[in-house]
Amino acid sequence: MQGKKDYQEKLFNNFQLSVRVPEHNFYRRLKGALPLDFLYWETKGYYGSSGQKSIDPVVFFKLCLVGYLENITSDRKLIEHCSMRLDILYFLGYDID
Repeated sequence: MQGKKDYQEKLFNNFQLSVRVPEHNFYRRLKGALPLDFLYWETKGYYGSSGQKSIDPVVFFKLCLVGYLENITSDRKLIEHCSMRLDILYFLGYDID
């Protein structure tokens, strides 16, 4: 009897990027070796105290770094590329959703 796989979204997901990204992955090792917390203090003067929150300066720097390392010059292509790569999502500190 022939079976047919129908795609169905799961209501609950038990998924962890830290488990899926291998220990020897470049972006995982880079995340552990590149402390960027100093960027919060360095860029504090460029952010206002009212209004909507903007992008995290550490995430912005990491996005620029990924664009350089992956040779992506378009912002839209960079966001599209990052959203499809689990290791880069882990590097940025984002989850799959």
